[in-house]
Amino acid sequence: MRIAQIAPLAESVPPKLYGGTERVVAWLVDELVELGHEVTLFASGDSQTRGRLHPVWPRALRLGRPHPDPNAVSAMLLEAVAGRAREFDVIHAHIDWAHLPVLARSGTAFLTTLHGRLDIPGISELVRQFQAACFVSISDSQQAPLATANWCGTVHHGLPAGLFRASYEAGSYLAFLGRLTADKGPDDAIRIARAVGMPLRIAAKVPRGERAYFKKQLEPEIDGTTVHLVGEVDEQGKQPFLAGAAALLFPIKWPEPFGLVMIEAMACGTPVIAYRAGSVSEVIEDGVTGFIVDSEEEAIRALTKLDRIDRRTVRARFEERFTAERMARAYEAHYRKLLQASSEANCWP
Repeated sequence: MRIAQIAPLAESVPPKLYGGTERVVAWLVDELVELGHEVTLFASGDSQTRGRLHPVWPRALRLGRPHPDPNAVSAMLLEAVAGRAREFDVIHAHIDWAHLPVLARSGTAFLTTLHGRLDIPGISELVRQFQAACFVSISDSQQAPLATANWCGTVHHGLPAGLFRASYEAGSYLAFLGRLTADKGPDDAIRIARAVGMPLRIAAKVPRGERAYFKKQLEPEIDGTTVHLVGEVDEQGKQPFLAGAAALLFPIKWPEPFGLVMIEAMACGTPVIAYRAGSVSEVIEDGVTGFIVDSEEEAIRALTKLDRIDRRTVRARFEERFTAERMARAYEAHYRKLLQASSEANCWP
């Protein structure tokens, strides 16, 4: 198949540092190429891919200087896709909603993977205007606020099986990896770690809009010994960070659509202690790859049971459920269904 992938322009594909969606798109493109498809990636010019890159802007917007108008660059992206739409059998978008008016009129089959939260005013009204558009969720739980959408299925994220090496030794610290925002629960992670007397290492970025939260709630607790801020880590740094941890703490306070860090930890053989929210129960198998809890107190108790978790089993369950090859084959099946439906519609008398 001739497949176009449309990536966000905020980060390169894959991202230099933080960026879950762009990282997933990178893995998906590479695996689709491995499966024999002709894939074109619409992304920033500093992206690297096994597919054919159509550079829309020289550098990813977050790290590029000077900062361009993001709306102007997004318009350039849509124009680039619209100009080439007829070259592809299927177009796969990862940019939320902006492409819908363009691709709905392009004459080319397309689907959209939604990577963010959907309980936001205005989204359901928009989706009702594009009832024929095919949407794919990244967890079943993500669909709940948007029951009116034309859901074609769920495809859980996957990462390359060889990207991370598993460690089967008990780790010496607890890990937190993600954005330092209240809904990710880093303050809970600090309290949980202190309660069990284990050091906590935090690998995370401080979003520009969350600096007040960081200064007030987190910075006073970071002493460099019991609570250590590592900062953002790239792919190379993520491996030893996760593999050396006794467990990953994932005390989220929002309906997480997927939570890529959970399967990154699993790939390293590291169990996950996660709050019961969003996709968690679809990713973590309670008592097998970690523990699903409902409070700080339950998380503290779960950490006393880590010896019940076999890190080899954690890695094995990752290989069974969350590889990039499995993800690419699932999308491949959706593309074929989409093309079949499109062909049948065009043949209708």
